Amino acid sequence: MNATDRTPADLLSSALAADPGRPLVTFYDDATGERVELSVATFANWVAKTANLLQDELSVEPGDRVTLLLPAHWQTAVWLLACASVGVVADIGGDPSAADVVVSGPEPERLEAARACSGPRVALALRPLGGRFPQPPEGFADYAVEVPGQGDRFVPYAPVDPEEPALIVAGREFSGEEVVERAAAEAPDLGLTGPGSRILSGLPYDTWEGLNAGLYAPLATGGSVVLCRHLDRLDAEALDKRVESERVTVIAR
Repeated sequence: MNATDRTPADLLSSALAADPGRPLVTFYDDATGERVELSVATFANWVAKTANLLQDELSVEPGDRVTLLLPAHWQTAVWLLACASVGVVADIGGDPSAADVVVSGPEPERLEAARACSGPRVALALRPLGGRFPQPPEGFADYAVEVPGQGDRFVPYAPVDPEEPALIVAGREFSGEEVVERAAAEAPDLGLTGPGSRILSGLPYDTWEGLNAGLYAPLATGGSVVLCRHLDRLDAEALDKRVESERVTVIAR
């Protein structure tokens, strides 16, 4: 983190400038056996494409609200940083009827809730390697179809104001600046002490604590995260092996 970093998008830009090749997000789904590792550069490329999708295809503007009905997942992390890049509010698990855009996971109950949004609706299959839906849900754009053709570089049409709302989680609103400051301030309590720190998080993304351990604090400290979905399916021995093989320095669960 640099002194000039005031938004989550700034944190990603600083990480990209410092060491684009290092791992940033390693994702496991212990229900499917999926493992995906994204370097800073690869993650930033996904963020740029998604931000271009938001700005150019979905026509969002700074201050608009994007409701994310998504679990803790590497693609959710991408959407959070894409929203920060454009200057829109990422509302985790919020009311789709109050959103300008809704982004839903593939579960039927999430898709049904998402239909309350009168604006654009995007669905994520959350399949391994960012795979498509076999048949996209009616009324939704398939993220995996829409995002590959977007540009690899993103420039916002309007500068992002770090003091404007950027995130809503568990009913609490944060500005971009608050996200950055709180992530950096709380990182030592999580055991993230700087570059080389690697946290394994099994926490959901529906609380600040889960978002911070699973994305913002590692990003703010030059560390990385091993983000685990369905971690409760691992026994103690398997967890120990993962901690050793991934060179994890601290666990949040």
